Amino acid sequence: MADREKLILDKSGEAPENVLKRKDGSGLPWYFASGFLLFWGLLFFAIVIPFFYRLPTALTMDDANNNEFIAQRAYKQLYTLSNIGFKMLGSKGNEVEAVQFLLKELRQIKEDALKDYFDIEIDLSQASGTFALKHSLRVYQGVQNIAVKITPKNSTSESYLLVNSHFDSKPASPSAGDAGFMIVTMLEVLRVIATTKQTIQHPIVFLFNGAEEGALEGSHGFITQHKWASNCKAVVNLDAGGSGGREVLFQSGPNHPWLVNYYKKYIKYPFATTMAEEGFQSGTIPSDTDFRQFNKYGDLPGLDMAQCVNGFIYHTKYDVIDIIPPESLQNTGDNILSLVRGLANATELHDTEAHKTGHAVFFDFLGLYFIHYSETTGIFVNLGVSAAALIFVFLSMWRMAAVSHQSVLNVVHSFILVFVVQIICSFLGLALPLIVAHVMDNLGLSLAYYSCPLLLIGLYVCPSLIGLSLPTTIYFTFRRDDKISASYHLLLALHAQAVILSILAIVLTAYGLRTAYILVIPIMFYVLALALNLLTTLHDRGFAWTGLLKASQIIPFLYSSYVFYFFIVVLTPMGGRSFSSSNPDITIALLSAAGTILSFGFLVPLINTFRRPSFVVLTLITISALAMYLASSTQIGFPYRPKTHGLRVAYLQVRNVFYEYDGTLIRDESGYLFNFQDRLKEKPLLGTNVNLTGLISLKSKCEQHMMCGMPLYDSTYVLNRLQAKWLPRLEPVEPPAPTELRLLNKTLLNTTTVRFEFSLTGPPQMKLFIQPYEDVLLSNWSFLQAYLETPLTPPLPYFISFSYGIDKSPLKFFLELTKPNGDFDVPLFQLGVSGHYIGHAGDAHSVKFASSFPSFAILEQWPALYQRFIF
Repeated sequence: MADREKLILDKSGEAPENVLKRKDGSGLPWYFASGFLLFWGLLFFAIVIPFFYRLPTALTMDDANNNEFIAQRAYKQLYTLSNIGFKMLGSKGNEVEAVQFLLKELRQIKEDALKDYFDIEIDLSQASGTFALKHSLRVYQGVQNIAVKITPKNSTSESYLLVNSHFDSKPASPSAGDAGFMIVTMLEVLRVIATTKQTIQHPIVFLFNGAEEGALEGSHGFITQHKWASNCKAVVNLDAGGSGGREVLFQSGPNHPWLVNYYKKYIKYPFATTMAEEGFQSGTIPSDTDFRQFNKYGDLPGLDMAQCVNGFIYHTKYDVIDIIPPESLQNTGDNILSLVRGLANATELHDTEAHKTGHAVFFDFLGLYFIHYSETTGIFVNLGVSAAALIFVFLSMWRMAAVSHQSVLNVVHSFILVFVVQIICSFLGLALPLIVAHVMDNLGLSLAYYSCPLLLIGLYVCPSLIGLSLPTTIYFTFRRDDKISASYHLLLALHAQAVILSILAIVLTAYGLRTAYILVIPIMFYVLALALNLLTTLHDRGFAWTGLLKASQIIPFLYSSYVFYFFIVVLTPMGGRSFSSSNPDITIALLSAAGTILSFGFLVPLINTFRRPSFVVLTLITISALAMYLASSTQIGFPYRPKTHGLRVAYLQVRNVFYEYDGTLIRDESGYLFNFQDRLKEKPLLGTNVNLTGLISLKSKCEQHMMCGMPLYDSTYVLNRLQAKWLPRLEPVEPPAPTELRLLNKTLLNTTTVRFEFSLTGPPQMKLFIQPYEDVLLSNWSFLQAYLETPLTPPLPYFISFSYGIDKSPLKFFLELTKPNGDFDVPLFQLGVSGHYIGHAGDAHSVKFASSFPSFAILEQWPALYQRFIF
């Protein structure tokens, strides 16, 4: 045994004569250290960025083949659809022009279809209904949906696949990306299927729904009322949060992992991550899709996919076809065509409940390969890899003790020291970017990176690298332990990083987060490199083990930087519409820090293999300081640019009219109600031509009046009401048409209950606020009873949002109020009525005011009339 130990030591670079601390001046030259980090940065820009934006070649009509998706044909259809312009629910563009366009295209597809293979039915329907969403009750009528069912000849299947997207738009948006892009994709997919000789087992329903942007009304109307809804067993939902890139799979199932199997089998250009699914479903991403309605009201499993690049133009007038490359349509079209064909032959559609077997873990690697496995498998993988890491770290330390002629306890003691240092590194790697974000916000410099994403490197990535590198650099500079070599000490630091990630992976897995997989990838490759180093004895040959380690971290680096870059691309534009109460810089800083730690956690300590590693830290500090200077003192840090990175300015041209119990008019005021979309509020507008003199907080009005005495439009206005501001004006706002509430009857039902019956007419979007006085109970009404019985958070009143499409008939409703003493000759409740004239520019004063905004401002504004009654 003694001879064997001697042989090992003789062959090892860590033989006793080599175990001494590295002398000053040894190691690679200092300038290689910065080059080492620069290499990984170049790897990101040379591989991750190109693959993230990679798109296939767009097919033209010259390539026409009935079996393929032709991007040029879809692009021409998108040109026509987007040129209709504004398509808000109730507008002519939505209810007439868009419907006529779609029906014309669908009839042509039906005419061209292979009659021997398929039957095609086109159904234009209207839906009316009600449902609760967030803080309000949504009531809608006359919502138009166009459903097309393509049924294979001789098919006996009663299970349908549903494919959905919407053709309506947000105010003032031509909606080329959201979601005209997906509408024309569906048209072309339907055309290809209908004109290709192929075997399809199940009927497919393509739903072109006419009301998503308001509150998902079209999908609710279809799934709760349409004649084909009960036969739909799974859904592919298509939407957008941006325009012009690849579509991402961000929701699956839930609890139907077989759907992800089909995604892997049939998608040509995968782009997906479980992390996005959990982030979306947790509410971190402030958005929603029709997928909610299909799942909640129809119990449909499915896949939710959306455009996600260039969210800066999302829901704005700049969402036009010019920014969408045909290659993007080809990418999505190829994917959806193949996926729909696959799912239309899925045997699981016959009995989806039998395949409800839990969640899936899924992700793509640079769009090249898609990986997925069950949640249960993920638990075993996470725990197994984490356990393997702990075991191999122990074996490595045992080996260090044997080679260095030290006890295992001495090695463990050194490990504890570097473990503490590495915890400090991880903490600082997260904390320093967050501190920068907090300081920038306090200085009024939030969103400095909004139109210049390269600033993120200096503002958040470099501070994170400083946090990761500074403690280890200080530790290795002043280390006095000569019993264990410098190379072993450095390896112990990397072991500490592996242990930290392993513990964190175990905790997240125990907490039920499938996103823990993202921690397991770098651990897995670290363990692989460590095992090979131990087997080849490179582990004991000075810094020879670093070669395998560096090579092993290429794939984890590429993936970690790829997935966190995706989230930064998606969430940065959302910071421009996340409202003033939240600080989006914190989110972006946290993402940047987490991505940096996972990408560089096993790499940054290696700068200590070079001379003067402190030079790297100084370089990082210099870059951060330069970025902060550019962000704070130059135009580069100004967040907004005309057309491409606009400042979203949402306000209403308001006329408030208050009536007392006896019908007398007690208030008639006009002004502009600003619902600021981002952290900077009105600051970017100061010093421009916009006259904001007299702008005041809405908070005092909110303390005095129901719903602040304002025509709050939706849940965003409600939630942000204390941050909103009011700009009075002397000239009365002139609404383009009346909003009229009529009391039809007041009937005493019994000694303690009275019924009021009303009729409401006005524009396609109207709101009702109902607030009984303290001794009065709203006991019954004509709306959804479940919402009435749901306790509201004071001081919020009942909030009913009413919208209509093609059916303009008045809304008739009743309210029943109960009062114990039966005295109904006194005020019982307040009723606020608002009409929103979306699509109207307003009166002359409003037009002039709107024209004073700078070119970088994107306005979302319209006249609104608010009337407060007491009954």
